[in-house]
Amino acid sequence: MAILTILEFPDTRLRTVAKPVAEVDERIRQLVDDMFETMYAAPGIGLAATQVNVHERVIVIDVSDDNSEPLVFINPELEPLTDELEEMQEGCLSVPGFYENVVRPERVRVKALGRDGQPFERVLEGLLAVCIQHECDHLNGKLFVDYLSNLKRNRIRKKLEKIHRTQASA
Repeated sequence: MAILTILEFPDTRLRTVAKPVAEVDERIRQLVDDMFETMYAAPGIGLAATQVNVHERVIVIDVSDDNSEPLVFINPELEPLTDELEEMQEGCLSVPGFYENVVRPERVRVKALGRDGQPFERVLEGLLAVCIQHECDHLNGKLFVDYLSNLKRNRIRKKLEKIHRTQASA
């Protein structure tokens, strides 16, 4: 397994729309393993392949406190199950150090393939529902900062660009 480099906003590669996985093979399973290692090391609770510059529809999530509930979603399809919206504070490994409130449907159904390539369906709510929606946004080239005002998004972008310039010159 390997820890992969996580792309950071405003990197334009984060805007790439991911392609469906044609076959769940050893390469995809290795990607899943590397994504889990990367996510746990960051540390985070969700990671989309787009964030590690692999533009295929693969997501890993683990919202447990002890990293004991790893979930894999390959080629996920989401369906909101309620018109009721929930506001929750979100952060992102691609937007490090920033947390903002985002409003999303509180219950969703997800259809996907697992690590073994077998199809499954689950109804998710609460933090898991928010997380899968957040990660699916990544696969579609969207970031949580896109839900914010232009002013907030630009402030975050400028702060991260300054950090990136400082790191590059060090």
